[in-house]
Amino acid sequence: MSATVCATPGEAVAGIADGATVLVGGFGMAGMPVQLIDALIDQGATDLTVVSNNAGNGDTGLAALLAKGRVRKVVCSFPRQHDSWVFDGLYREGKVELELVPQGNLAERMRAAGAGIGAFFSPTGVGTPLAEGKETREIDGRTYVLEHPIRGDVALVGAHHADRMGNLVYRKTARNFGPVMATAARLVVAQVTEVVETGELDPEAVVTPSIYVDRVVRVGGGER
Repeated sequence: MSATVCATPGEAVAGIADGATVLVGGFGMAGMPVQLIDALIDQGATDLTVVSNNAGNGDTGLAALLAKGRVRKVVCSFPRQHDSWVFDGLYREGKVELELVPQGNLAERMRAAGAGIGAFFSPTGVGTPLAEGKETREIDGRTYVLEHPIRGDVALVGAHHADRMGNLVYRKTARNFGPVMATAARLVVAQVTEVVETGELDPEAVVTPSIYVDRVVRVGGGER
C-alpha cells in the first residue's frame, strides 16, 4: 500500500482530533517537523498530549503550538533549556501538565509500542521520583522499574526524502526519534524536502519502510 502524497501540510494533518496523542519528532530543532506543526495550529486541534524529546524551542514549532494553548500535557525528556520560555511560563502557571521521561526510556517506550511489547523493566529512574508508583522488581541482584509503551494517535516526523510509496530516508542527526515514532502511531505523517519516484531511493538507505507511513508532504526548507 502506498502513502498518500499530500499537496500541502494542511492536507497532511487533516482529521487530527481534539484530545489526540501526537508524537513529534526532533532533537531540539534537528528533525523538527515545523511546517506540519504550523499546519496543525491552523487546523485547530486542541487538548493534545504531545510526546517529544524537548518541550519547544524559542517561539517556533512545538513552542508555537504550546503558546496557542493547544497542548494539555507534554511527555518529554528535556522540558527546560535556555530557550524554553514558552513551556516554562505555561508550566509555572499550571496551564500544562508534564510527564518527565528519561531519554532512553522515552525511545524504548515508543519502540515497545511499535513492537507490540506489553511492558518492560528498566534500571533507569530506580530510586528517584520518576519511579514513584511504579512496579519494581529485582532481577539478578539489580532493581528495575516497570515501564509501559507510549502509543500515539498521530506521529509527525521530519525526514529528508521519501518515495511515492512512503519509504523514508533521513539526514544525519535529524533522524533522531523519527523511526521509532513511525512504528508507534496509528497515523504517520512525514514532511520531506523531496518526493522521488518509487525505486529511486537506495533500498539500503531506507530507514522507515513505507508500511509505517500514511501521508507524505514536500515542504520548502526541509529538515535541519
